[in-house]
Amino acid sequence: MKINVLFSPATADELYFTGKTTVVIDVLRATTTIVTALQNGAKEIVPVATVEFAVKISGGMFGGQTLLGGERNTKKIEGFALGNSPLEYTEEVVSGKAIVLYTTNGTKAIAKAKFSETLVTCSFANISSVASFLSGLNKDVEIVCAGRSNNFSMEDSVCAGKLISEISKLNEELYLSDSAKASVALNKSFGKNILKMLEESEHGNILLDNGFEEDLKYCSKLNSSSAIPYFTGNVLKLYTDNKNSSQTGKEN
Repeated sequence: MKINVLFSPATADELYFTGKTTVVIDVLRATTTIVTALQNGAKEIVPVATVEFAVKISGGMFGGQTLLGGERNTKKIEGFALGNSPLEYTEEVVSGKAIVLYTTNGTKAIAKAKFSETLVTCSFANISSVASFLSGLNKDVEIVCAGRSNNFSMEDSVCAGKLISEISKLNEELYLSDSAKASVALNKSFGKNILKMLEESEHGNILLDNGFEEDLKYCSKLNSSSAIPYFTGNVLKLYTDNKNSSQTGKEN
């Protein structure tokens, strides 16, 4: 089982992902928000790469059962019902709803990887469940760090390293690319105190300056969810194990 890490989605084109098993990570905040929304009963998440496309497709979906969510440079987009704070995506707000989601980095990375054979999203919130799922597949894995404006981000890279470390506990026969080894090393150096790492990251500083301190605390929680967002038919839904009709993985 070979694992490779892309520190930015800009380093590969859409066709690169054809037939691959891919994990997209955007800790602050898209993949944390996605797992929160789905575990709180959202019907599906439709990740889009532009604001214009989000508005266009939301008009023809399920009438009042669709919500527009997302941000541009941390701020909620004018006219959207929700921003990109996971704390907004409560059960009362999202249960039974389809959510069209645009974010500056995360949803663009998901859209770019859409030709993957298997595509899931990961954050610190569901890292053990995703590790268990990937180990069970026993296929080569591409981990895509959404980064920030096509550049390296510490939090996504540390999360990638922690995910690899979790997989290594379940599967001893791993081959790591240089970037995967670097991610593991970053996790060893900076992943012991996740909240501190988030607060000291470039993106974390911007969120703190914009009043999102509680988001950082929420995004730092490890294994708060057993949900796995799984991309199918151009939407993200909860992955379920058909053998027992239950969510894959378990909460630690």
